[in-house]
Amino acid sequence: MDGFNAAVDALSGAVFMKVPVLGAQIELIVLYLALPMLFFTLWLGFPNLTAVGRALRILKAQPHAGEAKGDVSQWGALSTALSGTIGLGNIAGVAVALTMGGPGAILWMFVIGWFAMTVKMAEVTLGLKYRVFDARGHVHGGPMYVLKAVGAARGWPKAGLILGGFYAFFALFGAIPMVQVNQSFAQVKVVTGFANGWAYGTMLAGAVALVTLGGAAWLGEVAKRLTPLKVAVYLIGVATVLILHAAAIPGALADIWRGAWSGQAATGGAVGAFVAGMRRAVFASEAGVGSAVMAHSLARVRHPVSEGLVALLEPLLGTMIVCALGGLALVVAGTWKSGLEGIAITSAAFAQVSPSFPWLLAVVVVLFAYSTLVAWGFYGLQAWGYLFGNGPKAQWSYKILYIVALPPAAAIDLGRVVGIVDSSFFLMAIPNVIALYLCAGELRRDVREYLATPEEN
Repeated sequence: MDGFNAAVDALSGAVFMKVPVLGAQIELIVLYLALPMLFFTLWLGFPNLTAVGRALRILKAQPHAGEAKGDVSQWGALSTALSGTIGLGNIAGVAVALTMGGPGAILWMFVIGWFAMTVKMAEVTLGLKYRVFDARGHVHGGPMYVLKAVGAARGWPKAGLILGGFYAFFALFGAIPMVQVNQSFAQVKVVTGFANGWAYGTMLAGAVALVTLGGAAWLGEVAKRLTPLKVAVYLIGVATVLILHAAAIPGALADIWRGAWSGQAATGGAVGAFVAGMRRAVFASEAGVGSAVMAHSLARVRHPVSEGLVALLEPLLGTMIVCALGGLALVVAGTWKSGLEGIAITSAAFAQVSPSFPWLLAVVVVLFAYSTLVAWGFYGLQAWGYLFGNGPKAQWSYKILYIVALPPAAAIDLGRVVGIVDSSFFLMAIPNVIALYLCAGELRRDVREYLATPEEN
């Protein structure tokens, strides 16, 4: 375990190398992801302001089976993607952001979530444009296919293959949602006293196997049913905490605003708040990472930009609404200063309402973890297929490896889990952002042409 911990620390140190900016030390990878969020918001004409209404209308008029290419409906693709993005990164991740950057990190998560909407739209549009269909008619998509196609089109076929392989390799590690296993076990342990992490991880892996081995059709059905339920139950708990502490809300909002611009010495001041918010917002929204492209690639659409606009809604729902409200609840409850970590901070806030509320949270986190694990199992399968083919033997070998890899996550220290997941996520972002920049011109042309047409998919 000491060797494992040393390896994780070395990886995190390399990925999150810091550089001086305006007299403060800031992680280079954070700047790498912040810049495309700002650039594409300006380059594409602020679709995160102007196109939200059209995105909602697209969901009402989506093509039916046989009317467009794809395996699932646009709502099914969005639900699958939301199963991956609205997970414990939105519960435990907010708590981690508070302990890392103070209340100001919540405001930065909200702001970055808004800019993340445009990046999510851009990467999903490209994913739909460059997705491929195999001989059986099944869809395969993701940033690795975008990089392969764009590299070939520009006369750099080897570079495209290498960058696509780089993305797929780190996606295999990023696609093991260790935080979900770890933090759902932590909450179950709090409310039940069950302390066997390996046993819990094994039971969860068995439940995931039922869907993962069933294929993408099962995935869409499970996602459509679990996503609204888990979000609704969690927001009911958050709303109850906020109502109980209603008098403290104005002061909490003031603390969040002041913390974003001044911060606390213990958390690195305003820069520390921004970095904490940025890291957790990326983990919560996955914008720039490209993972959700693999889910959206399944959608039945007549035009790639149509699904890009649908994907625009992900950070709006997951980061700007769920994370912001959850973060506000933790600030008003004051439990982020209790010395606890991760999901235990949220559990303590829920316990202020009623001794039974941590049980409600336990149900929520298991639902969040389960649906996220199901969605990410599919993401990893897409990356595996790019590297090793999509034949039956290759697919079954990955599914078995994925299920076997889940139980250990319940027994690993939370800090090391966050280090592994964050490192993999940000390494996935490197080639994905390169693809976005390479396609900036065609992206703007495609978006402008689509928005100028009458409203249909």
